[in-house]
Amino acid sequence: MQKYRAAVIGCSRIGGFIDNEIAPSEQISYPLPWSHAACYEACDRTDLVACADLRKDVMEKFGRRYGIAKERQYTDFRALIDKEQPEILSAATQPEERAEIIIYAVEHGVKAIWAEKALCASLQDADAVVEAVERNGAVLNMHTQKRFDPGFEVAKDLISSGELGALKSMIIYNNNALWDGSSHYFDVVKHLNNDNPIAWIQGHLPGGSSGYTHGTDYNEFEADIVPGDPSAHGIIQFHNGVVAYALLSGRGADYDVVCERGTISSIDLGRIWQLRRLQPPDEYGTELSEFVPFPDFERRSLSLALLEDLVHSLDTGNAPKGGVRLARDITEMILAFIVSHQRGGARVELPLVDVNLRHRRLKPPKQPRYETRYPRLPTSK
Repeated sequence: MQKYRAAVIGCSRIGGFIDNEIAPSEQISYPLPWSHAACYEACDRTDLVACADLRKDVMEKFGRRYGIAKERQYTDFRALIDKEQPEILSAATQPEERAEIIIYAVEHGVKAIWAEKALCASLQDADAVVEAVERNGAVLNMHTQKRFDPGFEVAKDLISSGELGALKSMIIYNNNALWDGSSHYFDVVKHLNNDNPIAWIQGHLPGGSSGYTHGTDYNEFEADIVPGDPSAHGIIQFHNGVVAYALLSGRGADYDVVCERGTISSIDLGRIWQLRRLQPPDEYGTELSEFVPFPDFERRSLSLALLEDLVHSLDTGNAPKGGVRLARDITEMILAFIVSHQRGGARVELPLVDVNLRHRRLKPPKQPRYETRYPRLPTSK
């Protein structure tokens, strides 16, 4: 079958080296590979031919690791796209640069984009990306790879089957920083609720002195610039009546899914899955819930599954499981939390109107780890 030419723009951690940081316990939950380049290497339908980064030292390490010749390492992403003509392109940069890269790529022949999250630094950028991708007949998946998690697929099937009754609410226990982490969590609740549209969002930004916020007071902004990456908590109300609560509870990346007659829980990055079903009334008419076995599923690399979904779209012309409009909507959700905070915690209806906020990072990109830190478990498809 056809092999697709692939290239990575952004050669740092998620672009090529994050696999070196993943502990065995995390590998059990989410098997390797994780990074863009490692997935291209593992996929028998892709050939990684080129890379680009502004930091030549990082790019040199990337090229050595993935066998990219010096003449195919670029500091200008436009030159890479023009000369190498990849069919799949990873935009693994910071959000501020991503829209320009994606738009240039799809306007110059790239047909599939694997974009890091969050999609863009502003809603205007996200709208421009949607327009360019669709006008040029390209496809895009954002790196919210839990949409490809077999555990969440089982959970979604349980919800859709109706055996737990109607979906009522969902809880995100650690919403994290908006641009860095919330895209994952927002995508999960959207996916489990069949990507139903959102009616309104109500949010609060605690601020503080974390590495994301640098002590920023999020009651004040310089013009429309959002400095750093604030954490947020709040409420997401869907049009179909389902509500999601995004918490900063101190727990890990855990979720609860609450239906009329049962609850599904994902704990410790999906290492543990729990299912509780409401039992028939006892002799006194009391209904109690009991833990029952969660259905078995086979774990696999989520990032590789995302890439294979893009390959399937190129093969068939079918839409990807994610898509550019979903990526745009998650950017809108991020900004809605900020707008709500600016308005004193008021409900903010979606779609947003006349919101010109733009993210600006305050810290440099993290330096990649070039050597493996932990033992590697066997990779999985």
